[in-house]
Amino acid sequence: MTYPIKIIIAWGEAISGNEKIRDWLLNNGYPELATFCYALRNKTDARNWLMEHKFQHLMALISAIEGEERARKWLHQHNFKLLLLMALAADNDAFAMKKLRELPEKEWALIAERIQIVKNNIERDNNDIHQISKD
Repeated sequence: MTYPIKIIIAWGEAISGNEKIRDWLLNNGYPELATFCYALRNKTDARNWLMEHKFQHLMALISAIEGEERARKWLHQHNFKLLLLMALAADNDAFAMKKLRELPEKEWALIAERIQIVKNNIERDNNDIHQISKD
């Protein structure tokens, strides 16, 4: 994945929920990064769009973050080692996050941290809903 640093930083902001920046990415040549934000939040049409438009690596990143071993193997086999490391870090693997922070390109750790927050919030919300339904 080769994007200018300002685009990576914008992607991080969009992941965190900045709709204005997400829409800017969508309308300025980076629809895959904007769509990733929706797909990360379990929007089926966004997940399908990533696959249909040949951004399987971004969908594999999301699936790997969600703990899917098959997606992790796919990332490894297709030489997306950075994305695999990001997925592990975003899935609360402290060692993977440490490795990301040691890279010269610190922005990838920032992206993983932003994804981790979204993922953990989704899991917390899902667990709350399941707990309410049991009560």
